[in-house]
Amino acid sequence: MLPLILFIVLAIVIVILFEIRERQRARKGSESSVQEDASARPDGCCGEHLVCERETLLQTNAEIIYYDDEELDELAGIDPNDYTSEQHKALRAVFSTLQEKDVPGWCRSLQLRNIQLPSDIREEALLIVRERRKQ
Repeated sequence: MLPLILFIVLAIVIVILFEIRERQRARKGSESSVQEDASARPDGCCGEHLVCERETLLQTNAEIIYYDDEELDELAGIDPNDYTSEQHKALRAVFSTLQEKDVPGWCRSLQLRNIQLPSDIREEALLIVRERRKQ
C-alpha cells in the first residue's frame, strides 16, 4: 500500500513540475513574440499601448499640442470616475470631432496635461490607435 501512495505522490509532483515549466516557457514565448512584433515595426512600437511607450520615453520634454480643447485642462489630476456628466460630455465632444490621424497625438497631449480618459472613450481611442498602427 505504501509503494502505491509514494508512486501517486511522485506522479503528482512530476505533473506539477511539468506544469510550472510549461507556464515559464509560454511566458518567455509571449515576451519574445512581443519583442519580435516591436522589432518588426519600423518605429519599434508593439502597438499595445494608447501612447507608445517608446515615444513616451523619448519625448519626456515634449511640447503640449492643443486640439482646440483648452477647456479640458480643468480635468487635470481628476480621476475619470469622478468626472461629472458635463465633463464626460466635453471629452466626448472633443473626441468625436477628431480625425482618426489626430487621436494618438491628442492622447499624448492629454497624457502630458495629466488628463485621464474615461474607460469608454479610452477603449475607443485605443481601438483607433491599434487600427492606424496596422496600416
